[in-house]
Amino acid sequence: MIHNSFSVTMNFAVAFALFYLITVESWRVHSQEPKKLYVNMTLVNNARETGAFCLDGSLPAYHLDRGFGAGEDNWLLQFEGGGWCNDLKSCLERAKTRRGSTNYMTKYETFNGILSNNATVNPDFYNWNRVKLRYCDGASFTGNKVFNNGTTKLYFKGQKIWEALIADLLPKGLGKARKALLSGCSAGGLATFHHCDNFTKYLPTNASVKCLSDAGFFLDGRDVSLNHTMRYFFKSVVRLQGSVQNLNKNCTSAMPSYPDLCFFPQYVLKYISTPYFILNSAYDVFQFHNILVPPSTDPRGHWIHCKKDPAACTPTEINTLQGFRLSMIAALKPFYFYSNSGGMFINSCFAHCQSESQDTWSGADSPKIKNTVPISLTTRHNDKPVYCM
Repeated sequence: MIHNSFSVTMNFAVAFALFYLITVESWRVHSQEPKKLYVNMTLVNNARETGAFCLDGSLPAYHLDRGFGAGEDNWLLQFEGGGWCNDLKSCLERAKTRRGSTNYMTKYETFNGILSNNATVNPDFYNWNRVKLRYCDGASFTGNKVFNNGTTKLYFKGQKIWEALIADLLPKGLGKARKALLSGCSAGGLATFHHCDNFTKYLPTNASVKCLSDAGFFLDGRDVSLNHTMRYFFKSVVRLQGSVQNLNKNCTSAMPSYPDLCFFPQYVLKYISTPYFILNSAYDVFQFHNILVPPSTDPRGHWIHCKKDPAACTPTEINTLQGFRLSMIAALKPFYFYSNSGGMFINSCFAHCQSESQDTWSGADSPKIKNTVPISLTTRHNDKPVYCM
């Protein structure tokens, strides 16, 4: 009887302990995680006046989380990424998705990484006015053209969308900004190259303005078949959407026979006068899959295992990847040597976009230089350019 009573007591104790671990301890773990921040969408109604429409004719939009305290007069604008469309077929398909229409976009966006309002994980920008600029034109906010054949109408109005977004934000405090950072990821990172200097012109002359491209340094390189697949792709994007007129004038004047090449960052970068910071991987996954080894160059799938898992790459494939890395470093070296107000953080991660994810932006295992992660380098590169290989 004593034995049975002891067993019942022990069983109860074990059950209670398990209950405590599952509920109380689990609650403690989750309570320590940063609370997710959902930010509502704002449609730009005045965009109608200038015809600044998304591909399908819907209004452009952004998400704004207000700054506070010491950051209430500082602004961070983040271009959303999401590829491009280079012909009518792909643009028509895109117009029926969130990449070409605000009608299909989520009305609330989660702000993570560089957009987080958590001082622990985003100490430099947590209390700034943080804005996510939604992407719906398919040409990194550069087009200014309308296609209309009587039955189908597409708006290639990225440049006008950019102007409309800025016009809507200026009276909300952007026009009085003390500090401002224009950033973006992927196709959004590419957009920063095209709008960096223009962004500065909207702001007070005494404002501190800088730009950041994350995974936006798309290389004009040959693929494994020695073709310029990405060059021809970008050329078709630029010509379809009428982007040439909105590319850097100094760059297009220097290359009158090939103005569409100014869509590539490596050709326009030297003409940007605003302090600029580049965050990129030398083994950028998107570029690996679409510039170095696009599907058209590997119909039999020889690279499939290497693409899925870098550890499965053969020695020959690794040498090819190393060659791509060297090409990117070579394209960036002039910026390193001759820029007086720029910086870069080029790591060797197999990644694409590192500022929008908490894990890569400020995680414990994020790449570092002298114990400093990219989160701090974007605001502390005045003394000397940062160069990581």
